[in-house]
Amino acid sequence: MSKAYFIPPNVPGKRLWLGNFSGKLPKDGPNVGVTPAEIAQTTADNLYFGYVCDLHHQHTKTTQDWTAYKSALIRGSNLGDLPVTPDPGTPPPAVPAGIFTRASTLAARIKKHPNYNEAIGQDLGIIGSEQIIDYVNLKPVLTLVMKAGHPHILWIKQGMDGVEILVDRGDGKGFGFLAYATLGDFLDTAPLPAAGTSVVWKYKAIYREGDTQVGQWSDVASIAVLG
Repeated sequence: MSKAYFIPPNVPGKRLWLGNFSGKLPKDGPNVGVTPAEIAQTTADNLYFGYVCDLHHQHTKTTQDWTAYKSALIRGSNLGDLPVTPDPGTPPPAVPAGIFTRASTLAARIKKHPNYNEAIGQDLGIIGSEQIIDYVNLKPVLTLVMKAGHPHILWIKQGMDGVEILVDRGDGKGFGFLAYATLGDFLDTAPLPAAGTSVVWKYKAIYREGDTQVGQWSDVASIAVLG
């Protein structure tokens, strides 16, 4: 029986998990090959993710307050005071995209270290519960960001060996093979469009276990690429 993916699927769960992982890494990490720079990056990831989550919650609450105020204005009921936009405070240093891709990739490397054991895995929260994988409906979710002018493709491995990626470069040829990737991210370094032009590149992927495709193709993800 396979293990469930250890990073929770929802945002509150992700926040708790990352807080534990980053908090325990300074103690457990040096024994399993984690560098000081990786510990510092994970700490920064946790701080920034928490800040963004809090700010998002504050703005969601402000939007709800303004909606209620507008409705009261329309209905003619008691308005009260205008809603106040919260002070965002001083943000911690921003971090690159792909917080949980970095964390899951680091966790996978930790598990392969000679000093790794189940006690360390439980302490870091990188051992999932037993599960039966739905190989029929499993599919990756692709996130696209630009990195050095090229599309950077991110996904969560969910215990699979990797993904097979196809790309459509908007040249009328449709989707074609791009890469087999195993690390949770892939940088598409293909030549960019002609200078001064913009083309939408589209990507889709399917999980692989060994040499076999597993589950369903992802939804198509698109990004504009500038020459």
